[in-house]
Amino acid sequence: MKYLSPSYFFDFEHHSIKELITEFMAPELTDKEKIIGLYNKVRDEWKYDPYHISLAKENYRASSIVQKSTGNCVEKSILLIAGLRGMGIPARLHLGKVKNHIAVERLTEKFGSNELTPHGMVNANLNNKWLKMSPAFNKSLCEKLNVEPLEFDGEHNSFLQAYNSAGTRFMEYIEDYGHFEDVPLEFMEKNIKEHYPHIFDKADNITEFRL
Repeated sequence: MKYLSPSYFFDFEHHSIKELITEFMAPELTDKEKIIGLYNKVRDEWKYDPYHISLAKENYRASSIVQKSTGNCVEKSILLIAGLRGMGIPARLHLGKVKNHIAVERLTEKFGSNELTPHGMVNANLNNKWLKMSPAFNKSLCEKLNVEPLEFDGEHNSFLQAYNSAGTRFMEYIEDYGHFEDVPLEFMEKNIKEHYPHIFDKADNITEFRL
């Protein structure tokens, strides 16, 4: 199946990705247990950071992302997908546009909007069913924002924190770009430049942006 294959970006044959998934390779673990374990690891051990954006191809390789301590939603999704494929679990990238409603002051200041695009999540195939999950927001960040962390139970979709613990609107998906077999870097770059031309649509060859 194409969603099990390694690629330039999902380079799960790299030793660093093999190390990432080692603890979940025990034969007594079910696929459900493997997915939940790796999902929690990626969600919480890489802090969410939407303010460092790269347009450089090499920075979207799972073996590069795993070396960092932070990642944005797309980067963390790539890392999770590579790990899942490395364990023999079909997985693919899903992209969309989201609107944040809580703690948006810095987002609006840096991006000129509280809409983030492209937002990445993961589709994984378990028991012949595609399930959605988002490892973006680490538990400590959720606690800070008074939002319940997204838990994945291996049976239901877990990709949207619509409200915080007080019932206030937190996040909503406003556009769905669909799923991709590999990382669509050209689409992502075009999307970013169209939505944030004041930041990213530069004539010079800048590939790293710290907002």
